[in-house]
Amino acid sequence: MNEGTRPVIANVERLHRMMDHEKLSAVVARGGVNFTYLSGLAYPGTMARHVDLPDSPRPVFAVWPRHGDPAIVTNTRAEAVTRHESWVKRLRIYDPSNERPVLALCGVLRDLGLAEERVGFELGCINVLAHREITSNLPRMSMIDCAQMMDAVRWVKTPGEIALLKRAADVLDEALLEVFPGIHEGDLEREIHGKIIAACTKRGAGWVHGYLNSSRNPLPGSEAGEVPFMPGDLVRNDYVSYLSGYPGHQSRNAVLGIPTLEQQSHYAKLRGIYLAAIDRCRPGITAGDVYAFAVEAYAALGMRYASVIAGHSVGCWWHQQEPLIRARNPIVLEEGMVLALEPYPSGAWLTQDMILVAKDGTQLLSAKFPTAELYRIPLQR
Repeated sequence: MNEGTRPVIANVERLHRMMDHEKLSAVVARGGVNFTYLSGLAYPGTMARHVDLPDSPRPVFAVWPRHGDPAIVTNTRAEAVTRHESWVKRLRIYDPSNERPVLALCGVLRDLGLAEERVGFELGCINVLAHREITSNLPRMSMIDCAQMMDAVRWVKTPGEIALLKRAADVLDEALLEVFPGIHEGDLEREIHGKIIAACTKRGAGWVHGYLNSSRNPLPGSEAGEVPFMPGDLVRNDYVSYLSGYPGHQSRNAVLGIPTLEQQSHYAKLRGIYLAAIDRCRPGITAGDVYAFAVEAYAALGMRYASVIAGHSVGCWWHQQEPLIRARNPIVLEEGMVLALEPYPSGAWLTQDMILVAKDGTQLLSAKFPTAELYRIPLQR
């Protein structure tokens, strides 16, 4: 990527409309989700940790004024990456050994004419000392919590975001399709987990996390360990693979060898509920309605659905975002939302896909891995 050529894929029109509704002259993003969203920059490695730690000695800020050009406040260590990767061209670089980062932010806010305006902050991401420093240096500026507003901005995706999420989903599915057929009897969970991480990384993923377990592991969802895969085992997994800060987020069930009739029947039964839940995800339906449907569908089969969520929105930096598909969540689904649906009870069974909520239904974004039947891994010893 050449410096300054990356297109803005954030939903700027929606952001400005909501800023106008809240009478905000600017938004300051400190947390990783909103900083990445407004800057187009997903910091790697240690720089990424500094984005999320509220007491970091090297914090970064994205300042998005309602009128005028946005700005980033960052440190000398992150300058080169920021200039190369972000679509924001106005940078204020501070030296963390000689300058107070918050004072650098205050200087930018003054330069943008915001010293006496209503400015949105994610107050949950600003520690007490930083808040005190901002208010003492800009006493006439009103700091307004904009975290919920930014959630609502982000949950309707632009075409650029949808395309990136689709590419990220393809990366993860391709990695699983590469690794699964090579699982041998006796291979350890940890060994297969490492191969999946490597397969995603070689396809361009910036970072990858998740878990992979045998159905004989008594702790489903635990860190991949020393449990060997044996014939008849179900492979349960849940991965997030980030591409340019946006996740592919899928879960795929597979069986080592030939599945039993009971396994095939159970998979088909759960998949029926899964597909019906996806079909419920239409504009105008609340997230709580989708969750209630899953609970009722399992109850009709004599099963209790106890998971606290049945899915969630996805977005940059952090894969579990609002709307969460949880009990009584009043958020109404909108066209353009991208959801990861996982209405499965606890245990060895889990399928998860990323879907786009469209005007007349849903569109599957994670379409490369076949899920119509329980995926069979040829038995190799």
